[in-house]
Amino acid sequence: MSTMRILDGGMSRELLRLGAELKQPEWSALALIEAPDIVRKVHQEFIAAGSQVITTNSYALVPFHIGEDRFHKEGAALIRLAGRLAREAADAVTDRKVLVAGSLPPIFGSYEPQNFQPSRVQDYLKVLVENLSPFVDIWLGETLSLIAEGEAVRKAVATTDKPFWISFTLADDEANIRSDEPKLRSDERVEDAALWAVSSGAEALLFNCSKPEVMKAAVETTARVFRKMDAHIEIGVYANAFEGEQGGAAANEGLHDTRNDLTDDTYSRFACSWAEAGATIIGGCCGIGTGHIHRLKKTLLG
Repeated sequence: MSTMRILDGGMSRELLRLGAELKQPEWSALALIEAPDIVRKVHQEFIAAGSQVITTNSYALVPFHIGEDRFHKEGAALIRLAGRLAREAADAVTDRKVLVAGSLPPIFGSYEPQNFQPSRVQDYLKVLVENLSPFVDIWLGETLSLIAEGEAVRKAVATTDKPFWISFTLADDEANIRSDEPKLRSDERVEDAALWAVSSGAEALLFNCSKPEVMKAAVETTARVFRKMDAHIEIGVYANAFEGEQGGAAANEGLHDTRNDLTDDTYSRFACSWAEAGATIIGGCCGIGTGHIHRLKKTLLG
């Protein structure tokens, strides 16, 4: 039985809370450019709240956000900075081990499976992997909308000596909340994603940046596949707090409203249901802050 691990929460709104500016198209990358000390502070606050794994602020360091020219001129340096800030925050902790996960985002846009370009994806992932590699303990391909994006991450990190986790984002409109068959945003089945994970060599399969309501079914489906295949792969969840349906909008088009009902207690109750279903890695995505993580730590770890 794997020990429960607590991830961090969403970076963007914590950056805003601490005074950083966020605007499109740069989004959270703007804080690396203009206010790196605030990025470090967010990492520190998540660690103080109980996070055992923190994620590099490299999600927006792709041409989709910073443009092709800036990516080629400044991307490597910004990626290294993102890695260094997380590493410094983790290494400053003396009473426990904090791991750094290297965020490898969907290269061609969040919630945009139709934009995936297999012939170009490795050109960009290579830059992220090479420049994050000195600072991270784990690779985290996150908010991936289709299985092919997971496979691209697997290939990109294959020559490194570090384990990798893959996190898919789920279709979370009302129809999918009611459905007994959870799906990725590409409409591929979670069952097929879990079967792919068994053959991929991933140490963990997670689900993120979707409503809490769709996560339990995905965990149950994945756990069932892993038991059937006798696969010893961890399962994780870090849901978002977005309000309303996101199916028709990209995740990074702007600052989405967040739910007022998703309090620390409410999110913690969702997390308990994920843990009961088989998740052993739990944190939060967009809109899930340090308060939520602190409550998760108290509830799940005592």
